Amino acid sequence: MPIALLFQTAPAVSRITALDWTMIAMYFGILLCVAWWVVRKSKNNVADYFLAGRNLGWWVIGASIFASNIGSEHIVGLAGSGATSGVAMAHYELHAWCLLVLAWVFVPFYMRSMVFTMPEFLERRFNEKSRYVLSIVSLITFVISKIAVGIFAGGVVFATLLPNMQLTIGGTTIDSFWIGSVLVIVLTGLYTTLGGMRAVAYNDAVQVIVLITGSFLLTAYGLVKLGGWHELRYWCGSDMFNLWKPLIPAGVASSWSPVLQTDAAGKVIREAWYFNGNFPWLGMLFCAPIIGLWYWCTDQYIVQRALGAPNEKVAREGSIFAAFLKLFPVYLFIIPGLICYALARSGKVPALSGMIGPDGNVIPAISNGAFPNMVQYLLPPGIRGIVVAGLLSALMGSLAGVFNACSTLFTVDLYEKWNKGASQAKLVRVGRTATMVMIVIALAWIPVIKGAQGLYTYLQSVQGYLAPPIFVVFFFGVFWKRLNGQGALWAMIVGFALGISRMLVDTPVTLGLSGYEKGYPQGSFLWVVNNIYFQYFSVLITIVSAVVMVGVSYMTAEPDYQSIQSLTFGTTTREDVRKTRASWGRGEVMASALVLVCILGGYLYFRG
Repeated sequence: MPIALLFQTAPAVSRITALDWTMIAMYFGILLCVAWWVVRKSKNNVADYFLAGRNLGWWVIGASIFASNIGSEHIVGLAGSGATSGVAMAHYELHAWCLLVLAWVFVPFYMRSMVFTMPEFLERRFNEKSRYVLSIVSLITFVISKIAVGIFAGGVVFATLLPNMQLTIGGTTIDSFWIGSVLVIVLTGLYTTLGGMRAVAYNDAVQVIVLITGSFLLTAYGLVKLGGWHELRYWCGSDMFNLWKPLIPAGVASSWSPVLQTDAAGKVIREAWYFNGNFPWLGMLFCAPIIGLWYWCTDQYIVQRALGAPNEKVAREGSIFAAFLKLFPVYLFIIPGLICYALARSGKVPALSGMIGPDGNVIPAISNGAFPNMVQYLLPPGIRGIVVAGLLSALMGSLAGVFNACSTLFTVDLYEKWNKGASQAKLVRVGRTATMVMIVIALAWIPVIKGAQGLYTYLQSVQGYLAPPIFVVFFFGVFWKRLNGQGALWAMIVGFALGISRMLVDTPVTLGLSGYEKGYPQGSFLWVVNNIYFQYFSVLITIVSAVVMVGVSYMTAEPDYQSIQSLTFGTTTREDVRKTRASWGRGEVMASALVLVCILGGYLYFRG
């Protein structure tokens, strides 16, 4: 789903009223107060700036994890997917179970090691070289994916809400996209730079409340306007309520058949079983869980919140709470897309009827206008302001998270290693400087992002290319004590080489650079590589990385098991087990079971 189309159907005139602006101003006023309170409480040391003094409460941890995950482009993209394909994309949102893996499997190891970053954990488990490789790759990934998405989302939100806003400086006219991108980057970067992790986490807690409230109001107003849930089922039909389609091979049922994806360029390498040409079931079945487990269990961007807990119990509770919150997007972001489709088909909101094509389906090219169009045409003044504040909060929470993660990785994993005698105050200053550098990089990215085509799909594929080696070294490393530093290092080197090579092949085509508008010459090696579906290529990288890690480890000496004590299941002591068991009780088990029941309930209900 190209990001360039996210807000294509927005009206030319802003419908934001004075009351809406009042609600938005109140929201920013609350954020300002929270940020000021945090800055006054902050201490000038590394633990406080990067991990909030390891004193975050479980509800703040859970809310911050959720806010970091949900960005404006996430919300709008999910609603657009709901309008075109129904609940099929809910598979990714039901990855809440991955957070339970973080809570029950990885939190004990992370908290015992008392690390600041994920690369630091790799150094404890394997060796220093592994830490450097992961640090550098993670920084690159954050810059080209998460920052890119965040700045673009800020621009398109403002372009939608205030399409006619312009600023003229020295004869140069700056449109609302640029104004919005710069404002969001600067405002988010300001409180992140001053307050560090504590400011990010507590502002995230406020933002989640606004985000969920706003999205709930949009869903509720939509259902009321439509006439209720039964009307939604009627207008959408059973097909759009079928969550199982992407997981069932074509040909199993009479309504499914293998589709050979082709186009004018003859891109037949993408052949597989697809539903509506969008969801390869093999990719959903194998690649999606790999990416999910990497993201929720090993990515600094997410796990840093859990590391800010005072102990294992709070970290686990926060992760479980985040798993519960992760269930909300299905009903608050995807369902509004279905509601938009139903309102457009039924004619109950005439302004939405232009989204329906001659075949009775939402026009794919403008489907991602579902969420903003509902905000514009369905909500009354005041409520509209709350939902807009929710969009802005999603954007700022996601962007603040990546600024803070980049700052932590650079300062703790690189600068501190190079300057071992640096004082706590010096490290905090470097962290603030690193955040400001990230802001500058984000601003420099705006021209590239604004002109790119197919960016969203490309950014999704970036994770598919870079995540597999990280997934392999963390999961294999924790479960298999025999694997050593040499195996982990070469698994990452080979895996990242494959992933980056594929990215270099894809980039000219994705960005539409001169000479690559139609891709590579048909039948050439680069054409073949470019046309292998990214999820399948991701699975290939996973397999290769695993083989390399196991092979190299068994060809070299065993690790020193004493040095990795408490860092793998095979080297966990009885005292470790006792402390972990004492840190959880019936409440955590019941909450985890509830999350699993909700996930199972979603699969059972959304079966057509």
